[in-house]
Amino acid sequence: MNTFIYASAFGLLALYIVRLSHLPKRGALPLPPGPKGLPLVGNIRDLPPHGSREWEHWLKHKDIYGPISSVWTPGTTLIIINDAKVAIHLLEKRSSQYSSRPRMIFGCELAGWERMVTMKRNPIHVRGQRRRIHQYLGSANALSSFYTQQDIEARRFLLRALQSPERLVDHIRSQTGATILKIVYGYTTQPHGRDPLVDLADTSTEQFGKAHTPGTWLVDSFPLLKYLPPWVPGAGFQATAREWRSTLDKLTEQPYAFVQQQIKNRTFQPSYVSKQLTQAAPDLSPEEETEIKWSAATLYGAGADTTVSALSSFFLAMALFPAVQTKAQEELDRVVGTSLPTTEDRANLPYTNAVVKEVLRWNPVTPLGVAHACTKEDVYEGYRIPKDATIIPNIWAFLHDPKVYSDPMTFNPEKFLDTETHHAENDPHNLAFGFGRRICPGRGFADSTIFLTVVRSLQAFRIGKLVKDGREIEPAVDYLPGVISHPKAFAISITPRSKEHELFIRSVEIEHPWEKGDIVIV
Repeated sequence: MNTFIYASAFGLLALYIVRLSHLPKRGALPLPPGPKGLPLVGNIRDLPPHGSREWEHWLKHKDIYGPISSVWTPGTTLIIINDAKVAIHLLEKRSSQYSSRPRMIFGCELAGWERMVTMKRNPIHVRGQRRRIHQYLGSANALSSFYTQQDIEARRFLLRALQSPERLVDHIRSQTGATILKIVYGYTTQPHGRDPLVDLADTSTEQFGKAHTPGTWLVDSFPLLKYLPPWVPGAGFQATAREWRSTLDKLTEQPYAFVQQQIKNRTFQPSYVSKQLTQAAPDLSPEEETEIKWSAATLYGAGADTTVSALSSFFLAMALFPAVQTKAQEELDRVVGTSLPTTEDRANLPYTNAVVKEVLRWNPVTPLGVAHACTKEDVYEGYRIPKDATIIPNIWAFLHDPKVYSDPMTFNPEKFLDTETHHAENDPHNLAFGFGRRICPGRGFADSTIFLTVVRSLQAFRIGKLVKDGREIEPAVDYLPGVISHPKAFAISITPRSKEHELFIRSVEIEHPWEKGDIVIV
């Protein structure tokens, strides 16, 4: 009982000190408008309820407070942006002071994601990891070197989807995991069934989403709580953080060690890590090794899950909007015929390319992006944005703004086509991958993987609603909360468009026989 009393007193004292340190100076400009907070604890009650879709919660601020609003909790000020123009003005035009990340005690300091370039705050460390990624993935020429692997895995995905369409999302995960693991580590996944590294990445990215949702963890609002011993009542987050840190360590260390062993045995495959290590040897410094190791983990951990989300949304949309599917297939039949469509056909497939854009817009994979932080006090439209404020860009709101996108809730690729009576609407690529100096460094690779899978799936399959007892079953359309949002489980029909299409799908086993998978003990 005494321990609990001491812990409570410690927490109240910490709360009071933190609140005093964040009181505005006399005569300071006001924060952006927002709900009135309670004494000491601020807007704790105004944060998104547990399990709610955060982007919908914050969008309510737009009608009440306008395009930019704020809430505060002890130690944290959140600035919510619900208009793309504001986000571009701050995060793009003023990127020099909005390119940091907020201090997230739980996710970054306790669970260890501060080592990932995605969450790093130190600009020198950010530049080092991003430079390495850009050199490997940042040009059209670099991306073209990965095409063969993307091509093979996209065709293997078609075969898996043909054989067991009810496991569609598992097959998408297998495809994206196999592609990225081969390119980043030269690792071959298990040809059939689950692969331990793919499963590990799934677990880690799920934990990442839970760890970095602003307002989720009390310790982020009360930083001194991180010093509480794990046995103190209410400090269970410490054990959770240790477990998640261990998962992240395995995701980073084990495939890296695999490449090191392959290099030692002179059996390594060309990959991001093998290239970095062989170019630097024998003078690899500890700092360089850290950059290589964690930039590789970022590519794999972040890249796989976002692509899975986008492709899942594509299949769901095709079942819900059959006229879109039919029009895209007519374009494909007209332009490529029975040939295998490639990324080089993209310029000649404007409607199919617009389908990809609409996938990114309709349900963006990171509805609130990844939060930015302001490195020095700023002023916008007469409002004060404090130093270290957390900036939340509501990308879902930007991409569903009815002033920008016609009928935003409907999946309609024609939004992005120029006609005599309609100008193409804003390309969601400009918003969906982040802003300024923290824009996703692997966006080109992700986009090409999505396009190739979309175009191959449209050519090969008829995607529709399940029919049971003569009646169509509406697939569930519901998206899960989190930094990376996925659709809830849904059931659809996936069948080959013809016998010829089925033979083409099955031909991958002859042209590209399954390789023996590498084994990493997780």
